[in-house]
Order: sequence, then structure tokens, then C-alpha cells
Amino acid sequence: MTSDPTWISLLPPLLAIVLAIGTRQVYLSLAGGIWLGWTIMNGWNPLVGLAASVDALVDVFVDPGETRVLLFTLVIGALIATIESSGGVQGFIRWLEARDRVQTGRGARLLAVITGMIIFIESNITVLVAGSVARPLFDRYRISREKLAYLIDSTSAPICILIPLNAWGAYNLGILEGLGVDDALMVFVESIALNFYALAAVGLALFTAWSGWSPGPMKKAEERTRGGELLWPDATPLIDEGVLAPELAEGVEPRARNMIVPITVMVLAMPLGLWITGDGVITDGDGSTSVLWAVLLGLAAAWALLRTQGAASVDTLVRTGLKGAGGLVPLALILLLSLGIKDVASAMGTGPYVAQVTAGVIPPVIFLPLVFLVAAGIAFSTGTSWGTFGIMLPIAVPAAEALGLPLAPFVAASLSGGIFGDHCSPISDTTIISSMAAATDHIDHVRTQLPYALTGGAIAVVAFALVGATL
Repeated sequence: MTSDPTWISLLPPLLAIVLAIGTRQVYLSLAGGIWLGWTIMNGWNPLVGLAASVDALVDVFVDPGETRVLLFTLVIGALIATIESSGGVQGFIRWLEARDRVQTGRGARLLAVITGMIIFIESNITVLVAGSVARPLFDRYRISREKLAYLIDSTSAPICILIPLNAWGAYNLGILEGLGVDDALMVFVESIALNFYALAAVGLALFTAWSGWSPGPMKKAEERTRGGELLWPDATPLIDEGVLAPELAEGVEPRARNMIVPITVMVLAMPLGLWITGDGVITDGDGSTSVLWAVLLGLAAAWALLRTQGAASVDTLVRTGLKGAGGLVPLALILLLSLGIKDVASAMGTGPYVAQVTAGVIPPVIFLPLVFLVAAGIAFSTGTSWGTFGIMLPIAVPAAEALGLPLAPFVAASLSGGIFGDHCSPISDTTIISSMAAATDHIDHVRTQLPYALTGGAIAVVAFALVGATL
């Protein structure tokens, strides 16, 4: 909409960032940025800007790829709810317990990490399953619940962001495709190897599980647990038995295959969809179409299993699916608003302007770590990595394009910073649910996890600086 972007193009994303940090309300922040952008583009008329903002959000659905990603977010909610109600999670836990080969504290720690790594469908399911499986073993071998909370937290969002076959992948693919990135799927895949914080977090979790490394406050928690005290005297464990072990529908028998089969179908359907939509060339496939097909087939597989087992009627399956889809409406709304602010930034030329003022002034060796740190600050203040991705990607990606730099490092810095800030934030839903799944005090979890997170953050800053120096 503007051929010569000026500093004014920075105002909408800056307002979104300031509101996010000040109010911790991602919806309000993104909506405020959208409104300001369209207000500016309509002669600073706030009422016309408001009307234009609503029209712009409606226009998001004009793009088939963006609509498919929004639908995917709802269908993945239906799949998660179906798997939970089918007894798939409980069956998987029983299947693991039946093969009781964990005989040491190291084995218990590794079980928590490995379980978290293989349940990558959704971050909250990851921590709930891993916590439910490992908590009795941690208590048995006198390993602190704070360490359990840290291990499962470190294999939730950091694992999910490295996998393009889940809601996290689809969400970011939707933003990248909306930004007009050529071959968005390949750019996302290339960013995985550069997502230094997520990789560092998983690596530190594996090292800690193997070695028992306990820096700072974690060492005191471990000493307390070895002395026979599960929690500090003034601790208030975050636990809700209804969430950790939801009641199954009458007549449902927990079976591991009720979780394993739908997830396997979804994973295998993804490359098949890419192959079909790419006319036999996977790298030419349509990412948004493929992930939507994959999760729909996974949901169909879950429904077929329950129908053949006689465990649920069609009416029950529909009701469960709608309830699960409703549970992810907030994430779908974040995605919609993220696509909206992306359109504003594109129309106002925010990315090209950032590139124009930084070219020759801020070299990539500084620019790349700066993107990481700004994303981390937003995520820490808001407690959400998804909202952070929606704010940062529309700034970082166009800027990289205008500078003629490869996109993958800037995508990785935005995503990595979002995960780092979210991992440190005491108001993050994943951090809270990790405390719940481990049945430990939430503040104790945040305190004991921070040294690990800061170590991973320092590694990421250095790594992004090194990558920036080569650009």
C-alpha cells in the first residue's frame, strides 16, 4: 500500500510488542497493532481504521492456505480430545508400566525425557503423559519432582517446535505462507537445524537425565528429596487429578493403540500428502494441504478404532470432537490475529523499512541474536510462544528478504526466542502444566529450571552470532 515505507511502518508491530509486555494480553496486543496499522493507512481515522481491521481479518479466509491452517488448528483439538477420551494415553502408560525395566534413578529420568520426545502431538499432552508415567518412579528412586518438572517441560515445546507434523508446525507454516515465502515448508525444515535454543534445551535435558546434573537450586531440591521429603514444607503442589487422569467414558478400555495408531497415521499421511500435492515430488508439495489431510486421517483412524471397539457412538464422537475443537479456538484466534498483523506489516512495508535502516548499520552477527532476544522478551512477558511467533515472523522474515539474506536463520531466531522466553516465563501455560504434571510447587519449578534455561539461552545467543557472522 506504500511504495516508500517510513518509520511509521514500525508503529503497529511496536504497539503490539509494547501492549504484549505491558498487559500480557496477546489478543489485545495483536488486535491493537492491526487497528493502528489500518488507522494509519486510512488517514489516521480511528473509526475507518476499525472497520478496515475487521474487513482485513475477514479477508484472511480468502487465502485457501491460511484457511486450511485455521481448520487444522481446530481438527487437531478434536483429535487430542478423542485420544484422551478413548483411553489412549492411559493405555500407553499401562503399556510402559507393564514393561517395568526401569531399575535406577537414571532410568527413571531417561524414561521421562524419552516419553516427552515421542509424544510430540501437542505440548500439554506431552507433559501430562510424561509426568503421569515418570512421577511414581521419581518418588520411588528419590529424585526431586522439580527435576521431573524440568525434564518434561524441556521436552514439550522444544520438541514440538522441531516437528512440522503438529499444530506448532502448521501454525508457523501458515504464517510463512501468508508472508508469501516461496516453499515455506522447506524454509521451516531448514530452520529446524538452526533452532538453537530448542536443540540446546533438548540436549541439556538428555545430558541431565543421563548424568543427574543439578545446578543451583536444583541441587538443594535433590538433597531434600534424598532426605525423604518430596516437597519443601511451605510448598503448594499444583496438581489436579481430573486433568492428570481424566475419567474415561463408560465401557472404554484403555488401549495404547488408541493413541499410537492415530498418531502413526497422521505422521505417515504427511509425506504422502506432500507427495500427492507435489505431483510426485515431496519438496514441491503443499504444506497446509498436507497437514490438514494428515490430521483428518488421524482423526478418522481414531474414530474407526473406537467404533470397531464399540467404545463410542457416532454422537459421542462428534460431541467429543467439537469439545476438543472448542478447546483450541483461542489458538486459532491467535493465528487469525497473527495473519492479520502480518498483512498490516506487509501493506505498510515494515520489513523492507527495517532492512533499509539496518543495512550496513546492524550486521547479521548482531541482528540475528537481537531477533532472538526480542522474541524471548515478548514470550517471557506474555507467557505465550505462539503470540510471539505471530509478532516476530512478520518483522524478521520480510527484513531478511529485503536484505537478501537467507530466511531460515531469521525464522529460527524468531521461533527459538519464543521458546526460550516461554520456557522461562512463570505465566506460560506449559510451565504451569509441567508443575501440575510433576505435582510440585510452581515457583519451585520456575526457580530450579531457570539455570538450565539460561544456559541454553546463552548457547543460542552465541550460536546465532556465529551463524550471523557467516551470512
